[in-house]
Amino acid sequence: MLRVDAITSIGSTDITARFETGSGVTALFGQSGSGKSSIVNMIAGLLRPKQGSIEFDGTVFFDSEKRIDVPVRNRRIGYVFQESRLFPHLTVARNLTYGQWAGKRGKGRDFDEIVTLLGLADMLPRRPETLSGGERQRVAIGRALLSAPHILLMDEPLASLDGARKAEILPYLERLRTEAGVPILYVSHAMDEIARFADDLVVVSGGSVLAYGPIADVLGRIDLGPATGRHEAGSILEGIVRERDQMFDLTGIQVERQKLYVPGLEAPLGAPVRLRVRARDVSIALERPEAISIQNIVETEVVAIGTSQGPYVELVLALGAQSLRARITTKSLASLNIKSGMTVLALIKAVAIDRKAVRPL
Repeated sequence: MLRVDAITSIGSTDITARFETGSGVTALFGQSGSGKSSIVNMIAGLLRPKQGSIEFDGTVFFDSEKRIDVPVRNRRIGYVFQESRLFPHLTVARNLTYGQWAGKRGKGRDFDEIVTLLGLADMLPRRPETLSGGERQRVAIGRALLSAPHILLMDEPLASLDGARKAEILPYLERLRTEAGVPILYVSHAMDEIARFADDLVVVSGGSVLAYGPIADVLGRIDLGPATGRHEAGSILEGIVRERDQMFDLTGIQVERQKLYVPGLEAPLGAPVRLRVRARDVSIALERPEAISIQNIVETEVVAIGTSQGPYVELVLALGAQSLRARITTKSLASLNIKSGMTVLALIKAVAIDRKAVRPL
């Protein structure tokens, strides 16, 4: 458990961080300049808070009242920066083992295990200048893991990579989530990465933490729209793979007692998965439409109606025990006379659910 209750200043801007996280992957989300990196640097010991406390699994890293400030080297933290920061004169193998040697923390993860986990075997004799950006970041992650950390901090590790390099490294991050065996605090301003990778979410805006908790719960809050971004707003749904349509390459996922179809998804029957649906991809109907191309039509209940944002308004729909967000025009809201408590049909195009945004649980 990571507990942060600390305040610092960057220039004239105060950074206030109050949140708790558990095991797994916690994402720290916010736009550029929101204070994410400053919060991570306080946890790492690279930035000293003015006041407050930081504690991880019963170990106090910082406490202003008790005058505790554990040095960086003693916090047992692995840090992966935006840039890989590898030593150019060392091979990949020696960059990896540097973390073990410099940390002097005793035996940590097995070298061969980390090499296999991150697919580094063919790179070991090479030097950093011969690697792609994605490959360099994988080496940086491996070096951090081999330093025997108790927690791994990743500060926008994909920010400097193009789309192809991001696609190259994301599968390794997913393996890291399930196999690394250490909690991860993952900083990003890209919601597509976070929705695919994180278990919990901390939203940062204007130097303050606005909300934190399980990612599905936080993303279901329409009051956080200005901080999470209108374009990125959406829902995380959990379901079970129940059907494979080989002829049309569609996979049926049972969500609560209803079914959503996703194209091109390779997943075994019975596998638990979660998927992301953007609010802008959800339409509303009061009656089941006929002769329509949309494959996903599910019955929901309107549980909340947001404040109008110009021509748009957001709805929170109950899909069983889960929440689904929809963005429609205020004209549609008025013409359909939508009210809280109404039963409505949510229409979601199958092609709008990107299979890359579906991950196993």
